[in-house]
Amino acid sequence: MKRLIILSLVLLSLSISGCKKYLEIEPVGKVIPTTVEDFRALMTSAYIGFPKHKALLVLRTDELTLDEFGQDFPTVKDIYTWKDVNQDGLTAPFPYIQFYKSIFYANQVIKDVEATAGISAETAQLKAEAYLLRAYANFELLNLYAKPYNKATAGTDKGIPLVTIVDIEQKFPQATVEVVYNQIFSDLAAGQALLNVDKWENGKNYRFSKRAALALSARIYEFRGEWDKALTASQAVLALNSDLEDLNAGGSVLPNNYLSKENIMALEDVMDSRASNASYISAHLLGIYNQTNDLRFAKYFSKSGSRYRSIKGNSNALKITFRNGEIYLIAAESALQTGNKDLALQRLLALKAKRLTPDYFQTESTRISVLSATDLMSEIIAERERELALEGHRWYDLRRYGQPELTHVIDGTNYILQKNDPRYTVRFPTEAIANNPELMQ
Repeated sequence: MKRLIILSLVLLSLSISGCKKYLEIEPVGKVIPTTVEDFRALMTSAYIGFPKHKALLVLRTDELTLDEFGQDFPTVKDIYTWKDVNQDGLTAPFPYIQFYKSIFYANQVIKDVEATAGISAETAQLKAEAYLLRAYANFELLNLYAKPYNKATAGTDKGIPLVTIVDIEQKFPQATVEVVYNQIFSDLAAGQALLNVDKWENGKNYRFSKRAALALSARIYEFRGEWDKALTASQAVLALNSDLEDLNAGGSVLPNNYLSKENIMALEDVMDSRASNASYISAHLLGIYNQTNDLRFAKYFSKSGSRYRSIKGNSNALKITFRNGEIYLIAAESALQTGNKDLALQRLLALKAKRLTPDYFQTESTRISVLSATDLMSEIIAERERELALEGHRWYDLRRYGQPELTHVIDGTNYILQKNDPRYTVRFPTEAIANNPELMQ
């Protein structure tokens, strides 16, 4: 670490002022790494700076009710009511430049780590992580600021600026959704070819590993509706480790705890203090659980007067990006989509067995086993909502599963997100648009 030298104010710490038609990054610092340790520090900076956008996205879903008397109410009110234009000056902005800061760190590792620190297992792993973090950042940017993937229109749908080089003078035009996905797949393949860490020990499991790369690929294929590939990837993850927290057993931890036996990667703050302190659990979310026999209910929520609050986030121990619970559900969904109903049922019931009381599980197993394929798909989607509550999935699932009408209420006033509302795609932040008017959605 001591050899990590900060020279002049030149490159990698970024601000959002700049010239039109550029990504709008102004150099204010340059890190010159020379050793494996230095490049690990650079990657650590890329990981640490990864945005907390999902803690804001949850406020746009049907999972929470806003606490109108909470001190953070002014910073999240416009997000909760989907007011993306002419927001209050106090409104918390969705991240944009923060993604590109992580991408620029990754770009420097990709460009320089082997040339500067030599070719070794350590530098290969670092380069692999850089490729994968860049892929994940671009994937998240697309799902924030672009329309949901549609094979028929992806070639013309506007995506995001695509940055793959360390050159602050380069123009970074807005690429189409398909072009960005092509880069994501290229980075995914490059990263997987170089990876040599199967699984990081607890405390370092915020980093990409072989299992995390497979989990990322499973999620990407799921979002694109490429079900054969999603099934192959999710089955590969579970072949390496299919453990689940058994909530019937004493000593089990939250499934999204970084110490959980089902943890794959623990990078993201999906619920922070701002989201937690400004909200209660919605009646909708509370109502989808059997509050007595679904053991997740008491694990996920705590009573606060007559209401409930989340206990799933706002803690360093509860950072989460990928875990086996999600992978079981991807496997179930993709198996059913490819006509393998038996496997879909097997994966879904294996998850439920670890989340429900034994008697209730038997009742549920009997009910679910006779469902039609259509009803089984509805059950899988409902189980995603229960299992992955408040972990940053719901907004993306609402976008993928029909973009239904939602209603939020503040002080007796209804705010409505219409079915297929354009606001299901988050608007680029004001600063990004002001600096680059060519950004379009």
